[in-house]
Amino acid sequence: MNQLKELGRLLYGIPMIVFGVFHFVNMRSLSTIVPAIIPGDTFWVILTGAALIAAGISIVIKKQIRMTCYFLAAMLLVFVFLVHLPGALNGDMTAINSLLKDAALSGGAIMLGQAYKD
Repeated sequence: MNQLKELGRLLYGIPMIVFGVFHFVNMRSLSTIVPAIIPGDTFWVILTGAALIAAGISIVIKKQIRMTCYFLAAMLLVFVFLVHLPGALNGDMTAINSLLKDAALSGGAIMLGQAYKD
């Protein structure tokens, strides 16, 4: 059972690193989805990309997993409500998919944080 727990940790942490890298690779297109009420769109794309990479690394190397996962869950919920919800309410299927993905990832982060008590 412990091997499955470790596999789940890696299957969660590694994609976070990849998502973070995508923020840098696709910076221009991602900056267009930062809500207009928030100034500095490129800054936020860079910051969230770095945060995703840092969270993924923390999860993979098993350092401060609990705190990392709780902060990651909070960040993902901010994405849900500020970035994806407005589009989802307008029927944008991409926004709906992203909202559901980030909500699920947030729940997974909370569960992972509970599984690894530092």
